[in-house]
Amino acid sequence: MSGPDLTALTAIEAASEIARGRFSAEDYTAACLERIAAAESEVHAFAHLDPEYALKQARVLDRLKSEGDRIGPLHGIPVAIKDIFDTADYPTEYGSPIFAGRRPTADATVVRKLREAGAVIIGKTVTTEFAYFNPGKTRNPRDLNRTPGGSSSGSAAAVAAGMVPLALGSQTNGSMIRPAAFCGVFGVKPSHGLISRGGALTLSRTLDHVGAFARSIDDLALVLDVLVGQDSADPDSRPYASPKFRVSAAEPPPIPPSFALVRTPMWEKADADARSAVEDLAKELGAREVDLPDAYRDAWSGLRAIMAVEMAHNLGDFVDNGGEASKTFRELIAEGRKVTATEYLAAIRDARRYADGMANIFEQLADAIITLSARGVAPLGIEATGDPVFCTLWTLTGFPSLNVPLLANADGLPIGVQLVGAPGRDERLLRTARALVEQLAEAE
Repeated sequence: MSGPDLTALTAIEAASEIARGRFSAEDYTAACLERIAAAESEVHAFAHLDPEYALKQARVLDRLKSEGDRIGPLHGIPVAIKDIFDTADYPTEYGSPIFAGRRPTADATVVRKLREAGAVIIGKTVTTEFAYFNPGKTRNPRDLNRTPGGSSSGSAAAVAAGMVPLALGSQTNGSMIRPAAFCGVFGVKPSHGLISRGGALTLSRTLDHVGAFARSIDDLALVLDVLVGQDSADPDSRPYASPKFRVSAAEPPPIPPSFALVRTPMWEKADADARSAVEDLAKELGAREVDLPDAYRDAWSGLRAIMAVEMAHNLGDFVDNGGEASKTFRELIAEGRKVTATEYLAAIRDARRYADGMANIFEQLADAIITLSARGVAPLGIEATGDPVFCTLWTLTGFPSLNVPLLANADGLPIGVQLVGAPGRDERLLRTARALVEQLAEAE
């Protein structure tokens, strides 16, 4: 269609224009599909896509609106879904040939909530095999010769390429924040238990989180308003008061936000230019520097033990039954079966200790922790997905975290800034992030 590029709009902007009748859900979905058609042959973000079905959903939404039905906050907004979430109308194959052709009969809880809010489920995005390390076909829209990260690679790339304004992902170690950093988009990993995992592939009950990608903080707040809530299908989901993420994110903080720079014991693993960029930003913000005790060095091996044990328990049978799986995945299953019960339980115990030990940062020093999202810019090559080392501690503790695309290297490639908040204070973290983005924009 001629006229302005609708794919340049954020989700909130598009939803507002659709509600006002400036264009239809079908118009907006068609524009996204045109963008997908133009870029998909290079980016390879989608595992399953049915353009005509997506348009059919949009037409139904337009008809309901024309008949005076109440419209939801995501009315007419295309959302891409990582291919580990069940969808009743698309295959869900977990990035594995073992599940090729698998057709669920019901939606995952998050997909159902999106539909109820008026979203168009435009398609399923590429995930690494079983949402682990073996990469899929997706390339980074910022540089097609570089990895988009993993395991939510297709979702991050789809948003970065302008194919969709919103996409769902998940994180068990660094699978939301790292691809958001590499692809230069906003990404949120909420507090553990904030969003239901019902109907999603279970890797690790202790570590699995559901999150989202967008091109603005306000869009993340919009989708969190839709997704957050207790669900009997997820044993770890918690009661939550009526979500008001969008309202909270838009409110100016009562006082200027304060930050704490936490390098973590892995700081020397980062590229020098990435370290310098975040340290300079922290200095500009007046962030207090916090050094974690030496005991925190064990957090990375602790997450690895928990992840290996629980993935071996949940997914090992697929390997045992002769299914086609990568060497990387088979090695993880074997590793998990060698971890002793004592080691596993100690790792679970220590995770709680790490979280408790950092509580005073938020109580006494800062509204948010500032740190790296990844070791640096996206590495060259698509044979690996990059190192999740700067996400591990925040996944293990269940703290909410955001990638904020604030920085870039000399070549213009994004360097992710990770903001981490106190558990259960996700709304405050979004408000702090929005204030930071606005502050830096005004300083330019």
